[in-house]
Amino acid sequence: MWVSVDSTAFQYNFCSLLVAKTLVMRQRFEQQMSLRTVAISDVKFPLKSRDELPPVLMALQYIFVTAALNEKVFELLEKKICKGKKKTGRKGMDLWHILVLAVVRHACGTNWDTLETWANHHELVRRVMGVHATAFMEDEKVEFNYQTILDNVSLIDEDLLWQINLLVVDAGHKLVKKKKMRH
Repeated sequence: MWVSVDSTAFQYNFCSLLVAKTLVMRQRFEQQMSLRTVAISDVKFPLKSRDELPPVLMALQYIFVTAALNEKVFELLEKKICKGKKKTGRKGMDLWHILVLAVVRHACGTNWDTLETWANHHELVRRVMGVHATAFMEDEKVEFNYQTILDNVSLIDEDLLWQINLLVVDAGHKLVKKKKMRH
């Protein structure tokens, strides 16, 4: 007895398996830029707000756009989160998303439920994460479920946040020194 095999379907499934095996589990960050998205470097913040969230997000934006600081922070994240793990497999949250949510949670003292709401519905948080969808791309909206946030963000402990904080403070001191030298 012979079984006919749809060769197109077989090729598609076989190629999908090959691609799945070569996917990088964790990436630093990948933003799909289009005309409908705002680059993280172009995110604007409410400067007169007395809320603690905008300055925290501005600091994260500074980490993202400052190459030397960005490299150091991602090295710490990779050492903590990716160490000893396979390089391929099911794609996890990007390291940038994990960092943004961990810093926001810690700085604002929020719970996991609020963090999930902010990750999925707070425009400013989503812009800094690089996943904000405009009205034109609602069908492509990136969503993070509660368990994914909990499992990934909890990988960043207070010690790692402290190390990142020291890097940011050092970068801030260097920035202030540069400004003083110019005047």
